[in-house]
Amino acid sequence: MFVDQVSVYVKAGDGGNGLVAYRREKYVPKGGPAGGDGGNGADIIFKVDEGLNTLMDFRYNRHFKGKRGENGMSQNQHGKNAKSLIIPVPPGTTVTDEETNEVIADLTNHGQEAIIVNGGRGGRGNSRFATPRNPAPDMAENGEPGQERNIKVELKLIADVGLVGFPSVGKSTLLSVVSAAKPKIADYHFTTLAPNLGVVETKDHRGFVMADLPGLIEGAHEGVGLGHQFLRHVERTRVIVHVIDMAATEGRDPYQDFLKINQELTKYDAKIMQRPQIIAANKMEMPGAKDNLAQFKQELDDKYPVFEISALTKEGIRDLLFAVADALDSIPKISPEEEPEQEEKVIYRYHKEEAPFKITRDDDGAYVLSGAKIEKLFKMTDFNHDEAVQRFSRQLRGMGVDNALRKRGAEDGDTIRLLDFEFEFIE
Repeated sequence: MFVDQVSVYVKAGDGGNGLVAYRREKYVPKGGPAGGDGGNGADIIFKVDEGLNTLMDFRYNRHFKGKRGENGMSQNQHGKNAKSLIIPVPPGTTVTDEETNEVIADLTNHGQEAIIVNGGRGGRGNSRFATPRNPAPDMAENGEPGQERNIKVELKLIADVGLVGFPSVGKSTLLSVVSAAKPKIADYHFTTLAPNLGVVETKDHRGFVMADLPGLIEGAHEGVGLGHQFLRHVERTRVIVHVIDMAATEGRDPYQDFLKINQELTKYDAKIMQRPQIIAANKMEMPGAKDNLAQFKQELDDKYPVFEISALTKEGIRDLLFAVADALDSIPKISPEEEPEQEEKVIYRYHKEEAPFKITRDDDGAYVLSGAKIEKLFKMTDFNHDEAVQRFSRQLRGMGVDNALRKRGAEDGDTIRLLDFEFEFIE
């Protein structure tokens, strides 16, 4: 089965907790704090494996969770960092954040890697908090929570040549004739529900990859029919072979077919039309095809080469393949916008900073604190130690939580709720 789009949940590993410990060696008086830091949590990394050509592995596993870092140990020993979770993906994989629609990674080359979510850093042990004023602190940090997000993973086939055209114009038949691929062929619309790939070799031993893509109809750029499921795969092709039923077996005008398909391609992505396009006038063995071809050429712009072929009798196939190979030879292997720049170029994106906290009211009258920053501080606080609780209170005060609660009308004794924790507001 060909799978080319899935939704996946990824959660990086949390950092390990820091430790509260003290040196207790016979000949080391006043040994002081000796709690080590926790290890970092595991990142989740996608890595390109050219042996894969589908997202089938994601079909049965939609949740990926990285391992937690090891907790800190006594004698200032650092917990072990968790190993990154590396997930293989096929070339042409694009990863998008479902919530923000931001493209996280566009993976095209074998061995290319991208961190999808970062593991949390390890919490600091009590030796990190020692100061001249407090040389033996009784507090440590919990590990930072790892990032989590819902992502959309899409596969855009990397083929040299893409076959486009209306349903049932002979694209699958053409692919089966020129390569060893065995696509399903039948006389009804949308026989091809998923792209088929075939390796083609010309008589002069030039090779390229050809993709038979599901048939287009009007409105495809808006998702009609197989819509975007088809169009995303055209983006990667270097040459387009436009297959047209020149015999008009379904009563459509060949030239109107040509215009409608190109219109859909332009509306989806205008850059697609900048690529070389070769017209394969198919079904030339059928009656009326010659007359239709003559009329077609009169209306057509001269910039598109036209090759008369019959996928059924294999007539004209050789010349078509030579023309395709010549077109591929004349353009660079990698298009300018896809040059391997990932290792050279760092992109900094501006992210609007969220408010550190929000205050809302529950039905029972309790004040509810929420927000990524305040929740992270809460999760990294070890409430088993009084000093850690006092530090958390100082952090909230420094963020302006106390004043904000007073402005919302909070009074002495009111319930304040943060995640699953409740405490009283004290003036």
